Amino acid sequence: MSATIQANKLFLASRIALIFTAMTFAFRASLEGVWGNEFHLTKEQIGWIFSPAFYGFTLAMIFGGPLCDVLGMKRLLGLAFIGHIAGVVVYLMAGNATMLFIGTLCTGIGNGMVEAACNPLTVTLYPNNKTTMLNRFHVWFPGGFAVGGVIAYLFMDRFHLDWHVLIAVLFIPAIIYGWMFWSLEFPKTERVTSGVSTKEMFMSCLTPLFLVMVACMFLTAATELGTNQWLVALLQGAGVSGILVLVFINGIMALGRSFAGPVVHRLNPNVMLIISAIFATIGLILLSNANGYAAFGAALVFAAGICFFWPTMLGFVAEYLPKTGALGLSLMGGAGMFSVSLILPVMGKWFDNFRAAAIATGSTPAEADHLAGSDTFMKVAIMPAILIVVFVLIYLVRRKFYAAHKQQAQAAH
Repeated sequence: MSATIQANKLFLASRIALIFTAMTFAFRASLEGVWGNEFHLTKEQIGWIFSPAFYGFTLAMIFGGPLCDVLGMKRLLGLAFIGHIAGVVVYLMAGNATMLFIGTLCTGIGNGMVEAACNPLTVTLYPNNKTTMLNRFHVWFPGGFAVGGVIAYLFMDRFHLDWHVLIAVLFIPAIIYGWMFWSLEFPKTERVTSGVSTKEMFMSCLTPLFLVMVACMFLTAATELGTNQWLVALLQGAGVSGILVLVFINGIMALGRSFAGPVVHRLNPNVMLIISAIFATIGLILLSNANGYAAFGAALVFAAGICFFWPTMLGFVAEYLPKTGALGLSLMGGAGMFSVSLILPVMGKWFDNFRAAAIATGSTPAEADHLAGSDTFMKVAIMPAILIVVFVLIYLVRRKFYAAHKQQAQAAH
């Protein structure tokens, strides 16, 4: 098998594994109300049940990143497969909230192992086109989310099937990617082949710019994934199907990431992040005031904002801080998912408090839901607003640094 064919098959299997990851997010978002009613849970409690999807992911990435070069990417993906299958089985057997929590933790760990292995795998397979190919790889998170959302809408809203049937669908992509990875050979990571030592990799992850980017990842991930995970609940009083708006957002994101190449070549990752933060802020403000089909217009702006967040944050580190290696990418992804594990119960509590306040002032339950969703959107909008300032400052500092460096180089000649 030629190197090109091998690389393309590995990339395809990676995308199928990411589709599984995304479908778990879509299915949970659609089942929030179902599980809440069946197990008598508040929004805050649902947030805690959803949280291990993110901190399980974080633990897997933090441990998987340093071990990626030692164990190899193939073994990490074997652990991902085990976590995914275990999570689905526990979900199907769940008789209480604790088992839902454990199922979410297992799938979260599996999802983290996918990211811990597939991000450095993508960078290794395409060393001269990192940001573009990371965007193309991450097409299949919103793409898988959209596919999962449509399946959830048909199964739950149209055909009114039992939620266990929906969860069982996850076996299909898991078995496909598991078989593909098992049958393929993997290359060594870019960090190993380029001769960067383990010590140098760890030290590179302590540089000020990297630490600032980790902090920014907390906000970008919470803005994107926190909002998407709660979107159905936040729009329940807006007179529109929240799951269809969620599918629409993720469809736009998939389309944008598919054509990321020309955008990356025209702009640099830093400028892309500034523009993304601006659109995300405006989109959340519009969503807070949207009713009916106007929610789709607001969702379009929000999707344009969050579309490039995750892969471009990784691309920024891969392009400008390459010595951080697989560890740097894993720490970034882990930080992002950990932040979402923190924001989910917080967002649930915001919603519960806003709803209770609206009920106390005489609003009907439907009106209270709408007001609570609107106010929660506005709370979340603070995060990308902060990011606008931070990304602009990074841009100005980097431009000043490189201008000074260029002058020194010219003077030396």
